[in-house]
Amino acid sequence: MKFPAYLILSLLGLPTAGYAASGGTLPGVACHVSYGGETRIVRAAASRDPYTVPAVAIGSYFLFRVVFEHPARRLPGIKLYTYADRDEGAVPIHIAHFPHPSHTSARGTCFGFTGEQFVFEPVRDGELHYWCELERGAPTRAARR
Repeated sequence: MKFPAYLILSLLGLPTAGYAASGGTLPGVACHVSYGGETRIVRAAASRDPYTVPAVAIGSYFLFRVVFEHPARRLPGIKLYTYADRDEGAVPIHIAHFPHPSHTSARGTCFGFTGEQFVFEPVRDGELHYWCELERGAPTRAARR
């Protein structure tokens, strides 16, 4: 007997809320990133290969990367990386890891599943703020709005 993937994952205790109800479409991650008076939304879909997820330039100093590990992985989660974009290459200055939140637990909160996060710029004395939430209907690749 063959079982649907979402049923097998839910029996294993892996979070799949919203997966079955949306017809198999995984939710995406939307991060609200503010820097220098500008707020943008950086979106990411679930990825089976986290090493291919690109970073997005925020201003002239930061790079921001959202890695949404596919729930079919053994330990799914969401990893957020902030890098300083220096002449000698990108340097990680903030890394956050969150277990995969259920679609319902992330709703109705002021600052999504991450809470409001602050990353301070060590050279120019600025700061980047971000918070992330799950949203229905994952995009096909990381995108900006």
